[in-house]
Amino acid sequence: MISEDNFNINISTDPAEWAVCAEIMAGTDPWITLGMDYEQCLPAFGGIHREVYVMQKGEQVAGFVILQVLGTFAGYIQTLCIDESWRGKGLGTMLLNFSEQKIFGFSPNIFICVSSFNKRAIKLYYDFGFKLVGELDNFVKEGFSELLMRKTKGPRVGYQCNYGK
Repeated sequence: MISEDNFNINISTDPAEWAVCAEIMAGTDPWITLGMDYEQCLPAFGGIHREVYVMQKGEQVAGFVILQVLGTFAGYIQTLCIDESWRGKGLGTMLLNFSEQKIFGFSPNIFICVSSFNKRAIKLYYDFGFKLVGELDNFVKEGFSELLMRKTKGPRVGYQCNYGK
C-alpha cells in the first residue's frame, strides 16, 4: 500500500485538469463497458453543485472524485475514479476517506452508485461501510444496473453541520 503522504488531494476548477481526468475516466471501467467516451465523460465535471478533487503524485494525476454538495442528495459521490495504473494500491480507499471527511461536514449521508458488474468497487464500498439502498435498472445504459449505496450517521433533521468550520 502507498502512504497518503505521497499524494495531494486538491479542489480543482481547472478545465485542463478536468480534461485529463475525463481521459482517465473514459479509458477505464466501468465507463468503457458502459460505452462512455471522453466527450460523454467531460460534462460530469461541470455544474454549480459539484466539487472536483484531484489526487496527484507530483504532476501525475492518479485519480479524482466528484462530489455533489447541495440538493436532496447532498453528499453524493458522483464519480470516483482511479487511473488504471494506480488501481489496487489503496488509493480508492484514500479518496473515500477524504470524501467521507468532507461530506460528513455537511451531511449525515453519503451516497454512491456503482455498476452492478463492477465487483471490485462493490466490495470496496461494502468494506467501507456502505449498504445497498436499491437498484436502478437501465440507469446509465440499457441492459445495465446501477446499485445505489448509502453510508449514514443518521437522518438529516437534527444533524449538526460543521462544514467550513
